[in-house]
Amino acid sequence: MKKLALTGLLAGALLAGCNQQKTADGTTTDTEAAADVKDLNTLFANYWEEQAKLFPLAATAQGDNRYNDQLPNDQTPAFRDGLVSFYQRYLTQLGKFKRDELSPNDKVSFDIFQYDLQMRLDGLKQGILVGGDYPNQWMIPFNQFGGLPLSLGQYGSGAGAQPFKTAKDYDNWLGRVHGFPAWTDSAIENFRAGMKAGVVLPRALVEKMIPQMRDLVVSDATKSLFYGPITALPQDMAAADKRRLTTAYQQAILTDLVPSYRKLGDFLEKEYLPKSRPSTGINALPHGAQDYKYLVKYWTTTDLTPAQIHQTGLNEVQRIRAEMEKTKNQVGYQGDLRSFFTYLTTDKKFMPYKTPEEVLGAFRTIQARITPNLKKMFGRTPKSGFEIRETEKFREASASAEYNPGTPDGSRPGIFYVPILDATKFITTGGMESLFLHEAIPGHHYQVSLQQENEALPKFRRFAWYGAMGEGWALYTESLGKELGLYTDPYQYMGALGDEMLRAVRLVVDTGMHTGQMTREQAIAYMLDNLAISKEDATSAIERYMAIPGQALSYKIGQLKIRELRAKYAKQLGAGASGKLREKYPRQNGEHFSLSAFHDELLKDGVMPLSVLERKMDDWAADQK
Repeated sequence: MKKLALTGLLAGALLAGCNQQKTADGTTTDTEAAADVKDLNTLFANYWEEQAKLFPLAATAQGDNRYNDQLPNDQTPAFRDGLVSFYQRYLTQLGKFKRDELSPNDKVSFDIFQYDLQMRLDGLKQGILVGGDYPNQWMIPFNQFGGLPLSLGQYGSGAGAQPFKTAKDYDNWLGRVHGFPAWTDSAIENFRAGMKAGVVLPRALVEKMIPQMRDLVVSDATKSLFYGPITALPQDMAAADKRRLTTAYQQAILTDLVPSYRKLGDFLEKEYLPKSRPSTGINALPHGAQDYKYLVKYWTTTDLTPAQIHQTGLNEVQRIRAEMEKTKNQVGYQGDLRSFFTYLTTDKKFMPYKTPEEVLGAFRTIQARITPNLKKMFGRTPKSGFEIRETEKFREASASAEYNPGTPDGSRPGIFYVPILDATKFITTGGMESLFLHEAIPGHHYQVSLQQENEALPKFRRFAWYGAMGEGWALYTESLGKELGLYTDPYQYMGALGDEMLRAVRLVVDTGMHTGQMTREQAIAYMLDNLAISKEDATSAIERYMAIPGQALSYKIGQLKIRELRAKYAKQLGAGASGKLREKYPRQNGEHFSLSAFHDELLKDGVMPLSVLERKMDDWAADQK
């Protein structure tokens, strides 16, 4: 999955950014609301500049370092109220433009902008804040899978998006650290509001959060994760700055960070855990069914109902399971599928590694194997760098493999993070090849990098994220394995089937849990019945879906749409592509349909809601005729 950076803002900064003023009768107006912005791109540019001030952590993640000293407190009512005003103002200004009179690319921008603003407003009306790691109810500020207390560790470790190259960079981070105690106090108050309203996390999730907070409490500042930048002070930094910053970081760790993490840990253990709920799904909360309906739409960008998605999942599980049976028979295994899963995850011949570096080296070998074949499928490739790294120790116990985007200017590469708790137990049959295609190349790295590098797009599109298309694309790329020279080993193909099965199973368990049809334990059992996965991994996955309702649906729904579009255009363009298209791209999958051209068109304009994507791709296909 692609890792999203936590965002937020200081209440005061929000109000300043929205240029709000009090009128004589005490009501609030937006001074920019009356501005007649006649150029659509100016509107988009204004929006981007304004939101960069409001969401400075996201700006840092995107390579905009102007606000690197700011840590937002996104836990206040003023913040949420200000966001409503902010989004509504831009939606109103957008309504002044006539869509039919816009260029094709501006029509796409119009549609995406309108969709995004309306979804954010709809979420805020339901008390759901869009703009952090994931959409979350304001009375649940973070969970075991995402939120500022975890993201802060990534920013401040010295190995993340926050720059640590100059003394000013180091001072900037101190500015953010000093804001964390206030955020902590506000978050605890919001948790307490949730306790009163019955909007609380399941107990199983809270039990995971407590040790996460405890692990960041130290008595020796030099042992802290946040001391990492000091251990890597630039050699050319002035000696006086080194001494000053070393002292300042030790003090900040012991007076700002450690007390905040201790306070969060104590609160979660002593107050929140006893009030946590035994139930599994969001449906158990007040207005939970309505919230889940919103989150399903948010993550899938469709109007599909949970029931429809549940049935799609059941159908896909059945189809993939039949293919697994064929592969099991191909390798000559005599037992049933469940015992085959056990064999794949326990036989020592599938655990050849001794060190984390050997695991990372195996992924680099996969990259080398597909590189010669990529040019057949992609006319455009990213300029951005790419690296494979082990996930940081402080978070790998609860982390999945993930992709962290680089910056458009190349100052930070895209990073494929692999959690390696014990290299000697890292199994080769876990879908290593398909995992690399999904998280790295040509999955998230190609999609995100090409989008960010496209300067013809307004910035709100260059740095946008829609899980249905983004994760759908990454899952779709797993199906390209054979064409890229992978899956020659039936055990690796079985791993790829397992990865696709995981996404199909997610449709069943996510909708099952959050509509009250399945408990946590039943969902874990369903995963074990259909996947070569340990009980520990199944439990971690199910608890992730409990923490982020609907997110797990985006992968399969998006993949199915992309596969549907590929089949539709291969049929349409089989005898109708222009000579120019045939000359530029090799013929594939039809007399004139070019897979390379299809992929390039799909990626060149970035992620968007699936309905907008299909409309754009239909226009492209019509042009090819």
